[in-house]
Amino acid sequence: MPPATGQEALDRLIRLLDLEQIDRDFYLASIPGGKGRLFGGLVAAQSAMAAMSTVEDADCALHSLHAYFLRPGIHGKPLRLVVDRIRDGRTFTTRRVVAHQNGEAIFNLSASFARPEPGISHQDEMPEAPPPEGLPEWETLRAKMLGDSGRIRPQPLEVRTCDPDDPHGALQEPFKRVWMRPAGSFPDEPRLHTALVIYASDRTLLSTASRPHGLPWGKRMVASLDHAVWLHRAPPRFDDWILFSSTSPVAHAARGLVQGGMYTREGIRFASISQEGIIRIPRQR
Repeated sequence: MPPATGQEALDRLIRLLDLEQIDRDFYLASIPGGKGRLFGGLVAAQSAMAAMSTVEDADCALHSLHAYFLRPGIHGKPLRLVVDRIRDGRTFTTRRVVAHQNGEAIFNLSASFARPEPGISHQDEMPEAPPPEGLPEWETLRAKMLGDSGRIRPQPLEVRTCDPDDPHGALQEPFKRVWMRPAGSFPDEPRLHTALVIYASDRTLLSTASRPHGLPWGKRMVASLDHAVWLHRAPPRFDDWILFSSTSPVAHAARGLVQGGMYTREGIRFASISQEGIIRIPRQR
């Protein structure tokens, strides 16, 4: 049964992030039933949880990951997550994770962990944005644009957009700002905060590269190719609204590049994200 509330949807996501350890560096991740292609942010978050589970040093936090989506994931089939302990250093530690489904590799992730140390510090200013209160909800807009308003299902994340896509396909700037927060409470465990940020980092990105081409929901086919996340303040906290601002500097040959930053409400940039994906116009049958 689909969740009835956002808290129930979040609870289900937290359960999916609770991996079953089969062997020292071998984990099993549950995948819920559903239709369509599996959300890549879930696979990335589960793979990051596997990598984090093999780092014993509590002061060594995940600070970056680079990943490739190799094949589309499917619903209802568990993932086998195999971790390689590439390096354990005094400052930096490296892990590699390969996610398998149906006997094939579908996702490859390299993760780097670092112990904190004093040093240089600067950041750009957070983009101006209206507060999240009162802004339209992302899922409601999408359902309305797809003519499916009667089937809005609660999501684990609440997403509100400052820059809605034009439903008629008007050309728009390749720039987008959305506010995000978990749709309820969850255990205050640093790895969960990190995994939820990684899960959220795959939301709304490719739509940014679709905007200057007049391709709203229903008029585009998209799929993530690769994904990178840098956590500048690790481990992050994700228990309040964060602003996710993204821009697409280039697109060519049906591939769009999107770069973004995540900011706290106080204006602190704690994460940077980069993703390239396929963006196609559906063929007329």
